[in-house]
Amino acid sequence: MAFFQTPPELGNQYVGDDVLRRYLRHTLPPDVLTRVEPELLDVGELSGGELYRELLMGYAGEPELIQWDPWGKRVDRIEVTALWQKAAKITAEKGLIGTAYERKSGALSRLHQFAMIYLIDGSWGVYSCPLAMTDGAARTLIASKNQGLIDRAVPRLTSRDPGSAWTSGQWMTERTGGSDVAICETVARPDGDAYRLYGTKWFSSATTSQMALTLGRPEGNPPGGSGLALFYVEVRNADGSMNGIEVNRLKDKLGTRMVPTAELTLDGAKAIPVIGLRDGIKNITPMLTITRTWNAVCAVSGMRRAIALAKDYATRRIAFGAPLAQKSLHIDTLATIEAEYQGAFHLAFRAVELLGKDEAGEINEHEAALLRLMTPIVKLTTAKQAVAIASESLEAFGGAGYIEDTGLPRLLRDAQVLPIWEGTTNVLSLDLLRALSKTGTLEPIAREIHGCVQGADPTLKAEAELAMRTVEHAQAWLMKTMEGGPTAVEAGARRLALSLGRALELALLIREATRSKKFDDDAKPAAAARRFARAGVDLIVDESLDADARILLG
Repeated sequence: MAFFQTPPELGNQYVGDDVLRRYLRHTLPPDVLTRVEPELLDVGELSGGELYRELLMGYAGEPELIQWDPWGKRVDRIEVTALWQKAAKITAEKGLIGTAYERKSGALSRLHQFAMIYLIDGSWGVYSCPLAMTDGAARTLIASKNQGLIDRAVPRLTSRDPGSAWTSGQWMTERTGGSDVAICETVARPDGDAYRLYGTKWFSSATTSQMALTLGRPEGNPPGGSGLALFYVEVRNADGSMNGIEVNRLKDKLGTRMVPTAELTLDGAKAIPVIGLRDGIKNITPMLTITRTWNAVCAVSGMRRAIALAKDYATRRIAFGAPLAQKSLHIDTLATIEAEYQGAFHLAFRAVELLGKDEAGEINEHEAALLRLMTPIVKLTTAKQAVAIASESLEAFGGAGYIEDTGLPRLLRDAQVLPIWEGTTNVLSLDLLRALSKTGTLEPIAREIHGCVQGADPTLKAEAELAMRTVEHAQAWLMKTMEGGPTAVEAGARRLALSLGRALELALLIREATRSKKFDDDAKPAAAARRFARAGVDLIVDESLDADARILLG
């Protein structure tokens, strides 16, 4: 009889996710969980069923740029895939943005929102990209207190009506580079109460959106970041024509192939200043906090999807006379990435908890300091884990993991953008240093870790001590290395940030095991904590490696 491999399958992604359900049990009051759980079940069914099947069938789908109509008129219309069109409708109807702003669950509304995003993100071709920027734009406009723009845009950005809901772009990257936005070349010239923008945006990842937030330098302003202003731009005029914007081409990317990333020329695009005419980089901070949180949650969602497929496949694939799920080496491999994913999950959702408290005005001084330090740490740590887990998961499928029409290679290609979007690992490591330069202390992180491991089960004593020892080592390294000047600190910034991220993940796993014990449900989180600890937590090197690096690269 001929042998055929059996593809992996997914069921309801909420029902099958004991990590999420256990976490929500501990974090949401029973009445809130009872109210939101039907929505999570609904989104979980969509994600593991209808949407996932459509994603597989349309795995090669990509947006198409139509620059001219049949009569020679420049239209620059981008046609997105059918899956993206469906995702837009689902987003509005399910309140995937609106939930955070309706705030029916108070400070827990962000948890409700991001639980839905986490469940659905693996099945809609990275539609989370425009949604992250939409969410960030809404938050930035609200923070700006520019009532005219708030009234114009925020109800549309947070709408539950598919016919009137907007998405937003974030146009920061120019030919000069993405991270160093201070050298932005876009010029803003006054035009009555508004401005006209002239320049090129090298990457715009939501070019089909109705609006965007972007940076430009008003004529006469000084160079550098302080001379930039934050502008609100609507992509099309009232008659449907482009607002002084030309789409030069769509980017040919490694992954996120359904995302219509474009190069734009701004040739007199009408724009409105959001907050004054200076300090645009500072004023975009609320957006970056939101988009980096989205990046972390979507990284965790990608890890969960890759592992879920690999685990299901292991029950179906027969090799050497038995299913892979019965092979001890395969079990060991999957368990290792499962522990990494669980640590990443708890780190990302702890940041979501703090974000929700901040927006609801319920955050205390310690938590606010913790959120500022955690935001870059959470994004960079989870992004690196997502790439590693996607790679390992593909390997678990053998050759099938390398074949395009299985849909599996997309997991790795899409994961690779996560350490790049919203600031690379090195850029965010430097962002952490900037935050630390204002306080010079890791006390908020040390306090968080101590609170997580306090009262831990004695069987996790060694893991708890490792988490505490890592943050103590980080603080000692930071104080000592600062004496050598900024170059020495900068060289170790990535190891510092990743060590803090992993120490937090370990501590949060221990917390999850401790609070699960009263439900007699602590076996899995405790096992995750032990295995995670064995994979390495403290990555800091006491001696300077700067000289060796220069020799190696010289």
